[in-house]
Amino acid sequence: MALVVMDSSALIAHVEREAGWENIEQLLPSALVTTVNLAEVAQYWAKKGLDREEVARGIDALCVVAVAPDLLLALDAGTMIAHTARRGLSLADRFCLALARRENIPALTADRAWAEIADAVGVRVELLR
Repeated sequence: MALVVMDSSALIAHVEREAGWENIEQLLPSALVTTVNLAEVAQYWAKKGLDREEVARGIDALCVVAVAPDLLLALDAGTMIAHTARRGLSLADRFCLALARRENIPALTADRAWAEIADAVGVRVELLR
């Protein structure tokens, strides 16, 4: 059973051993992550010079359950813009929030702006630090 939906900022914090990474380590086996958020992690690694094969191995090593967006998730993520635009949340951020709302589990992020919009979008947000 999934306990949390992880944002790419949480996954990157884990990889980079940033503050709070130990907490993420324990949650990884029971975490859901949208493939949109995994694309952000892939982009992060690619910008650091990793090739496609290395990125694929890194994502596989995270051992999270990847969730591909469907039409309803896309609609939820897209229509959250009204509540999230002022805080600068990306489309990938909104996919994470939409999945957390659909699964009725918290979204884990390092982005403090999420706490300010959590009630408006109906999602429990847990901050990494």
